[in-house]
Amino acid sequence: MMLKKMLIGLMASVTLVAGAAQAADLAIVSGDTGTGLAFLRSQLDKFEAATGHKVTVVPMPSSTSDQFGQYRLWLAAGNTDIDVYQTDVIWAPQLADQFLDLTDAAKDIVAQHFPSIIESQTVDGKLVALPAFTDAPALFYRKDLLEKHGKSVPTTWAELETTAKEIMDAERAEAGNQDMWGFVFQGNAYEGLTCDALEWVMSNGGGQIIEADGSISINNEQAAAAIDRAAGWVGTIAPDGVLAYQEEESRGVWQLGNSVFMRNWPYAYALGNGDDSAVKGKFDVAPLPAGDGEGARSAATLGGWNVAVSKYSPDPEAAIELAKFLASPEVQKERAIEQSNLPTIEALYDDADVLAASPFMANWKAIFQNAVPRPSAPTKTDYNEVSSMFWSAVHNTLSGNGTAAENLEILEADLTDLKGNGW
Repeated sequence: MMLKKMLIGLMASVTLVAGAAQAADLAIVSGDTGTGLAFLRSQLDKFEAATGHKVTVVPMPSSTSDQFGQYRLWLAAGNTDIDVYQTDVIWAPQLADQFLDLTDAAKDIVAQHFPSIIESQTVDGKLVALPAFTDAPALFYRKDLLEKHGKSVPTTWAELETTAKEIMDAERAEAGNQDMWGFVFQGNAYEGLTCDALEWVMSNGGGQIIEADGSISINNEQAAAAIDRAAGWVGTIAPDGVLAYQEEESRGVWQLGNSVFMRNWPYAYALGNGDDSAVKGKFDVAPLPAGDGEGARSAATLGGWNVAVSKYSPDPEAAIELAKFLASPEVQKERAIEQSNLPTIEALYDDADVLAASPFMANWKAIFQNAVPRPSAPTKTDYNEVSSMFWSAVHNTLSGNGTAAENLEILEADLTDLKGNGW
C-alpha cells in the first residue's frame, strides 16, 4: 500500500481526504484554451508529484454553451470516465443532482471565499462546487476626461447620466469628436443583458428577479423604474446600436476612445491598457453606480468558474482532493499572477505578490463585496429559460416595445407558468 505523502509547497493548505490510500487515475474536463490549459497542466503536475495520483485533462470546446450541453449528456448517462468538472458559476445549480456535496469536505476553507460566491454554488443546502476563480463587472471611466471637465466618478445612475451627457456634449463641441458617447454597455438580447439588467434592478432595490426562496420578485415599481431609466439611455448617452452590443462591441467603442463610461468585465482592463489602445493609461474602474430607490446599492453580477466532483467518479475521495487543490489559496495565487484570473479568496486582493503582478486587482475587492448571483440556484434546471424570458422583457423595453411595467407584468405571468413545473 502506498504511503500518503504530505502535501508541501503549493499543497500546504490542502488537507488529504482520509482513506485515499492508493493512487488514483483521475480525469478533469476543461474548456480553457491556450495558456489556460498549459497553466492547468502545470498545476496538475504538482498535484501528481505530491499525491501519487495521475490526472488526465479532457479538452472541451471553447463555447460555454457547447460545454454545458456535453456535460449534461455525460452526467445524464452516468459517465464514470470524468471525475472533476470545471463549471460556470450558473451551471452547478442546474447540475446539482449529479455532483457530490462538498460541504463537509470543504468546511475548513469555505470562510476564506467571498460569501456571495459560496452562495452561488450552494443548492438546497448542498455545496456542489468549489470556487476556482471569479469575475464581476465594474464601471470603467475615463479619468482624463473627468479631470478635464471637473467631474467626480459617479456613485449613482443619476450622476452617471448627467456626467456622461455633459462630457459627451462638450467633447463633441470642443474636440469635434462626433463619435463620442457617454456610456456603453451590453444591450443585446442574450445572457449578458441578464447580467446588466440584474445590476440595474438590484442596485435600485428591485430584488434579484427570483429570490433565494423561489419567489418571483421582478414585477415591482423599483425594478420597472430601473429598466425604464436604462431605456432612456439608448439614443441619448448610448448609441442606438447598443441594442446589439455584447462585451466585445462595447469594448471596441471604449478602446477607440469613443465613450466616457463603460460597463464591462475585468478582461477589458488589461486589453484597454494594451499598446494598441487609444485609452491606455487614461482610465480606471470603480464599483457600478447605485440607484435611488429604497435599498439602493451598488450591485455587480457574479461570474466565474468552479470545480465540481461527479457523483459517478470511481475515486471520489481523490477527486475531492483534486477539487480542493484547484480551489486552494496557493493555486489561486499562482493563477492570479500568471493568468490574471481574479481570486475568490478575499485575502489575495491584499497579497503583495498578486498586486505587484496585477495591480488592477486591488480595484475589484470592493466590487466583489457587492456581487450578486444570478437566480440559477432557486430555478435550477429552468434557469436558462428564466434568463431568456428576463432578457427578452428587458430588451423589449430598451427597444421601445412597451414600458417596463407592462413587460414585467407579462414576464411575471410567464415565470409563474414556468414555476408550475417545479422550483
